[in-house]
Amino acid sequence: MVSVERDILSRNDAFAARNRAWFVEHGILALNLVSSPGSGKTTLLARTIEALKPELPLAVLEGDQETSLDAERIRATGVPALQINTGKGCHLDAHMIEHALPRLRPADASVLFIENVGNLVCPAAFDLGEAAKVAILSVTEGDDKPLKYPDMFSAAQLVLIHKTDLLPYVDFDVARCIEHARRVNPGVQVLQLSSRSGDGLDAWCEWVRLARRSRLLGWRAA
Repeated sequence: MVSVERDILSRNDAFAARNRAWFVEHGILALNLVSSPGSGKTTLLARTIEALKPELPLAVLEGDQETSLDAERIRATGVPALQINTGKGCHLDAHMIEHALPRLRPADASVLFIENVGNLVCPAAFDLGEAAKVAILSVTEGDDKPLKYPDMFSAAQLVLIHKTDLLPYVDFDVARCIEHARRVNPGVQVLQLSSRSGDGLDAWCEWVRLARRSRLLGWRAA
């Protein structure tokens, strides 16, 4: 089983390297949004698109086991989106992304959001060629999630503590959650936000802008 797992991951990493090279060649910032089901990823993505669409070219790949509901919701914002259904699969992999890119055709110098299947386990192991994994954690899930799912939080470059408007109604200790996240990933950045109230959305959008600016500097220099 260990041998099979290594073979699968090695094959995935080869596709991921190709994707990463393609993103760099086209100046595209690819962000892999990962979370458990119900964290509010799609709602957050729609609010992010609303804020950034006037100034940045955007595109979205949506991952779910079934239905195209999320892609339809994103296309309603006016941004191109493509649904990838994994069937019984619990995550997106790099080969799926490679096949989807010619159909989606994200613009050069754009931001590509990849909304992964809701799962805090499998997506941690599968590199898609993204510039960064962004882990989204709702306050309704419990502040111990970084310790229960350390692989996901150690793989993330940014953790978004989401649905902060619900903090008065749930037993969620923000400081303890951040401490847990940094115990498994000392260098991880953490932002707090609410898609409903808009609190913290500006800081998240600025993080995206800065990450894209960094990608563009390298692209233009090349």
